[in-house]
Amino acid sequence: MPDPALPISKTPRPPGEEEELLRIWATPTGWRLPSAVNNTVIGLIYLGAALLFFVLAGILALLMRLQLAQPDGQFIGQELYNQMFTVHGTTMMFLFAVPAMEALGVMLLPQMLAARDLPFPRLSAFAIWAYIIGGLVFFSTILYDLAPAGGWFMYPPLTLTEYQPGDNADFWLLGIGFIEISAIAGAIEIVIGVLRTRPPGMTLSKMPIFAWSMLVFAAMIVFAFPAVILATMLLEIERAFGWPFFTAARGGDPLLWQHLFWFFGHPEVYIIFLPAAGLVSMMVPTFARTPLVGYRLIVVALIATGFFSFGLWVHHMFTTGIPGLSLAFFSAASMAVAIPSGIQVFSWIATMAAGRTRWRITTPSLFILGFLFIFVVGGLTGVMVAMVPIDFQVHDTYFVVAHLHYVLVGGMVFPLFATFYYWAPMLSRKPLSERLGRWSFGLMFVGFNVAFFPMHITGLAGMPRRVWTYPSGLGWDDLNLLSTVGSFVLAAGVLVFLVDLACNFRLSDRGAGNTWDAGTLEWLPGDVYSTRSIPHVTGRDPLWDRPELAAEVAAGAHYLPDAPTGGRETLVTSAVEAEPQYVLQMPGAGWPQVLTAVFTAACFLLLTIKVVLPAVAAAVLAIVFAIVWLWPLDPGPAKGRVDVGAGLRLPTYMTGPQSHGWWAMVVLMLVAGSLYLSYFFSYLYVWTVSPEVWPAGGSPALPGPGRPLLSAALCIMAVVAFRAGDRWLPAPGTRAGLPSLLSIAIGCASLVAAVTVEIEGHWQAGLRPQDTAYGAMVYLAGLLAAQVAVVVVLMGLFTAARLVVGRTDRECRNSFDYTALLGYYAAGQTLLGLALVHGFPRLVA
Repeated sequence: MPDPALPISKTPRPPGEEEELLRIWATPTGWRLPSAVNNTVIGLIYLGAALLFFVLAGILALLMRLQLAQPDGQFIGQELYNQMFTVHGTTMMFLFAVPAMEALGVMLLPQMLAARDLPFPRLSAFAIWAYIIGGLVFFSTILYDLAPAGGWFMYPPLTLTEYQPGDNADFWLLGIGFIEISAIAGAIEIVIGVLRTRPPGMTLSKMPIFAWSMLVFAAMIVFAFPAVILATMLLEIERAFGWPFFTAARGGDPLLWQHLFWFFGHPEVYIIFLPAAGLVSMMVPTFARTPLVGYRLIVVALIATGFFSFGLWVHHMFTTGIPGLSLAFFSAASMAVAIPSGIQVFSWIATMAAGRTRWRITTPSLFILGFLFIFVVGGLTGVMVAMVPIDFQVHDTYFVVAHLHYVLVGGMVFPLFATFYYWAPMLSRKPLSERLGRWSFGLMFVGFNVAFFPMHITGLAGMPRRVWTYPSGLGWDDLNLLSTVGSFVLAAGVLVFLVDLACNFRLSDRGAGNTWDAGTLEWLPGDVYSTRSIPHVTGRDPLWDRPELAAEVAAGAHYLPDAPTGGRETLVTSAVEAEPQYVLQMPGAGWPQVLTAVFTAACFLLLTIKVVLPAVAAAVLAIVFAIVWLWPLDPGPAKGRVDVGAGLRLPTYMTGPQSHGWWAMVVLMLVAGSLYLSYFFSYLYVWTVSPEVWPAGGSPALPGPGRPLLSAALCIMAVVAFRAGDRWLPAPGTRAGLPSLLSIAIGCASLVAAVTVEIEGHWQAGLRPQDTAYGAMVYLAGLLAAQVAVVVVLMGLFTAARLVVGRTDRECRNSFDYTALLGYYAAGQTLLGLALVHGFPRLVA
């Protein structure tokens, strides 16, 4: 590793090279936008869409507050109010809060890590366009009387077809399920970006806190979101085909939905909060002019918050008849999660107190102070509702509405607005207005507290939540009017910010510069495409540690100056020590990922309105464009090693566990595994509440041992076939022979046959999924196995095509490796399903 204190090499830029670099580094959306920094453009589009949904959901909130401003209100009818309530909550939680944090990750992380881009820019583009299309279609349902009316939580049985016929609920189920898949794609991008594209020298102990918070954020999405995806699958299948997962008369249980939904829902609160806390941890040291106090404690607190959050979901179910011992456990866990949050708050206060200069009162710092006040109040009320007796008293009252908004708005929206004002100079030719910013903060802070603090009192006075009107004379009238006035003051603050944004934000390649004199890498001078070179990092605040670093980077004096591979590129480093491993060649401009998103969204939306054949056609087109997108992304080692500076030559291609794509496949398998574990829990839960519909050993409803053993043998055959194919890959420069193609065919066919044999066995035994919850759960195991097997088949066909044309061999082999990895996972999941379905009933007979 070169001495980071000395310039590595000065690289003068020849005349005309800047125009050539602009051509090479055009954004992969296919557009030539003013900024050539792809992640910035994509992140801004993502963030702009999230802000649009925030404004739209806020307008619905204002209309609802007008309805509740006085008793016996008739401004909005009951059905429309329920639709507005559902769309407002869904939009804020699914279309604003999580996407806004993910957008900031896409936009800021590469800058903070001095990476040229995140490792999968086309995956980011796919996720963002899918989110925008799906979100706009979902929100527009409120205009056509097609919006769901079951609340943003969609509790069955009220959302079953008996109580909500029509397609309204299906728009929520398929639309939100699709949008969650988009969020998972972004999470995979963030995990690999943080772990594998850090600058040399930036070990895990030197990462910016925001990078840590986004890593925990993305990991929580990987493990939490599959639960709600499974829940939406179950409810949509029951609505469409009558499989009784939630119908008690046939062995189902409506509380299964609550378990799955809140296993996602409560971690989502911290999924929203942790990135915002990470942003605050980046801004506070800048204003205090001193490094963050308690860096390691904050890292531990972030991880602990993520861990504890998965043990809190029953916090939302205290009044559903949960046994007393469980209530005690989840109550204690709900209070314990306040400890890591408290560590962060005290760290920020200590950093302010340890500041080298007087705390700078600016618009971002005002929003930070407002965040501290509001979030602490929300945290205190959170500890209150974590206590079972208090929760019994205030459950489903406006006290909970107040607590929810104090946590979410205080914990996320105020830090987000601080972020807008703090990082705007990085992207805009001039900062946002301090005068307008202070007005915006004042109106938002006063308006928020006037709107939501009285709700604590109305809740304690007995006003239930989720009501569209109320009678007079109950002591709620004046408090509701006050809340309505406060909501409009809050909206005025947001409007002032939007005016400021429209008047002053002007996207620029190089921005206004480091106006805050911050110490982190996102303030390095921009060039045609991100930073001109990638620095070696020796501390947590590199620009404070080495004031000359910015000039060295701008002069091309560090790693990877300009474009040694002749295209878009960045460094891939080791996950722990950040040692350079290889140069990642990035894709250029293109539209296939956008068209893939369009037709994937079309498939989901057409299924929502039960138009099956056009939905299948859209799915086929989505697959076709996905193939076009993916075909050139495994370029092989043709460019060999290139000079990246300091006499270091690195390969431009990597396979196996060092490959960033291999890591992405592992994360994808963790997502699939999380979904399957949610199914595993669901199977055992339904057996616990309805054992009478489960057959005992020897029951005619169970196939004999022959078919399960045959399915298991086929799974093992698939693993053996993929292992053999690994050895039979052709030599470089040659096309595939019959053995390699045959191994892929046998592996894929064996997985499909294993699932087919299993499902056919249950059908021949007379078991039907519509009859009981047991039958539904058994067939769901086959459905989940078939889902993964189909993906393996598609990947196998893709790999076979590359083998035939000579684009995959023993050296250029990533497409085969990724197919085999998922094939191994598919075999393992199918075997686990066989053990659960066939072993479990016999064991308890």
